[in-house]
Amino acid sequence: MASVASTYARAFADVVLDTHMDATQAVAGLREIARLLAENEDLKRVWENPAVAAEQKRNLLDAIAQREGFDKRVRNLIALLIDHRRVMFLPRIIEQVEKELDARMGFAEAQISSARELSDAEKRTLEAQVEKNTSMKVRASYALDSSLLGGAVIRVGSTIYDGSVKGQLERIREAISS
Repeated sequence: MASVASTYARAFADVVLDTHMDATQAVAGLREIARLLAENEDLKRVWENPAVAAEQKRNLLDAIAQREGFDKRVRNLIALLIDHRRVMFLPRIIEQVEKELDARMGFAEAQISSARELSDAEKRTLEAQVEKNTSMKVRASYALDSSLLGGAVIRVGSTIYDGSVKGQLERIREAISS
């Protein structure tokens, strides 16, 4: 499944970037179609049913795309997924598209955990430091973790920057025990 999602995601990312499409709008369109599928079991059943003619499925897609105002390129990806019976992979494809576009556009996802709610200025400072360290633009998500005692832990991919009091205490303990 991972390779199926990756293949379609890379191809769609190519289309988005080659045609200078707004990446945020592209992903939003895909998410909206995924939402419609999740909420409408009949639509899902029709699009996944091999007994329903491909032309009928595409006509239904066209009616939905026109009503909702989906971009033609988003519509074309969904039509391709319908034709190749890959609609069930749409949620995973969306995840892969986001990762692919972020990587190509130089973005890094950062998960920042702190012991207390951070002010906007503190958030900007942390994000600027992460951008400096990674040489990438940062999209940060924030979470509270009272076990940190103070400071913050930042995860970017598999790299962890631990500036928490808890982490400092653990490092001191290790130094003393060795």
